[in-house]
Amino acid sequence: MTSTTDLYAKYLQCSGVSTDTRQITPGCLFVALKGPLFDANTFAAEALSKGARYVVVDDPAVVQPGGQYLLVADGLTALQDLARHHRQTLRIPVVGLTGSNGKTTTKELIASVLSQRYVTYATRGNFNNHIGVPLTVLAITEQYEMAVVEMGANHQREIALLSSICQPTHGLITNVGKAHLEGFGGIEGVRKGKGELYDFLAQSGGTLFVNASDPTLMDMQQERQGFGAMVPYLDPSDPTQPQLLEESPVAVYQTPEGQTIRTHMPGRYNFMNMAAALAIGQYFGVTAEEANHAVAGYNPTNNRSQVVARGTNTVLLDAYNANPSSMAAAITQFMQQPAERKMVILGDMYELGEESAAEHAALGKLIASGNFDTVILAGQDMKYALEYLPKAYYFPDKFSLHNWIADHPMQNTYILIKGSRGMGLESVVPFI
Repeated sequence: MTSTTDLYAKYLQCSGVSTDTRQITPGCLFVALKGPLFDANTFAAEALSKGARYVVVDDPAVVQPGGQYLLVADGLTALQDLARHHRQTLRIPVVGLTGSNGKTTTKELIASVLSQRYVTYATRGNFNNHIGVPLTVLAITEQYEMAVVEMGANHQREIALLSSICQPTHGLITNVGKAHLEGFGGIEGVRKGKGELYDFLAQSGGTLFVNASDPTLMDMQQERQGFGAMVPYLDPSDPTQPQLLEESPVAVYQTPEGQTIRTHMPGRYNFMNMAAALAIGQYFGVTAEEANHAVAGYNPTNNRSQVVARGTNTVLLDAYNANPSSMAAAITQFMQQPAERKMVILGDMYELGEESAAEHAALGKLIASGNFDTVILAGQDMKYALEYLPKAYYFPDKFSLHNWIADHPMQNTYILIKGSRGMGLESVVPFI
């Protein structure tokens, strides 16, 4: 068996790490992982033929002579241990973040701000789980001066594992909301699971950034001792904090110096993400001018709070993910949006378990209070929202939804599109 120390020596000879034979780069280290529907050990030879320097496998039957096959007990554990070993060689600040909503947007904003002054590596795409975080850590080479690592979770003890791998020196939780209720076992389970980042920082003497306007986060940090420092932001009692001036069509805020900053994203919830990035930038010595420039210039292109023009219509595309908390925030903000006509196209919220019917029904009640011109619902569980929406259009599948929109062209309409990732509601946009 190949030890972590020996494996690390091989890693240092490689150009990078891959777990996907479709993304092999010359000289990389390929780690074979097993899933319920595949066994990447069977692709080890293919990885070598495509240019991998070494392959990490956990099936002795596929090992061939020549020294390029590195046998381990378990591929996933080996990947995580390798990343943990590499992390211990890094001497740079690592900002770790998690939360129910806004993780990726906040990560991108923080990275944009820190990049004004430091060579910064940030989680690519959605590499934020038990496989993605190790790959993220292993991609942090000696050229980087700062790292921002996003951590996602759908059950307890997952953030604890990911924190042990990326070992953040600084961190924040964006919020605690109704996400992945099925896996976490309810909202208290979410609170406990997300709080595992606070646990790690308290035990390691790390620095914590806290949204001081969020009572849940303030309570959570007060329940723990041992932080090296606690840096509040959006403190209602602090007049030197940025102030939100407008929520829609995009957030506009005023700096403590009196400058007005117009951004590319709507809503108070996005302003909170911006405030986190500004606070972290200030802590690390990024000037106010640099930080505000970075926040104002960030324009999402990943189906998150993305504003898309379609003829005379304006689409707010927020279709990367959805849960009761993020849905409520998006819809409440959309209610305040001035527009000639307003339409919502909403899809199912996933992973709610036994709470799904009640949460979709509650969403229907909220939508009804918005007095939108047109309400369109899609997905199996959105039928529970119809109790409060007798005039809504309901489609159990996207095919019929696409056809209806294509047959009913709209003009001068502001449209919110939001649903869980599995719904893939961005597919609606070309039909508008």
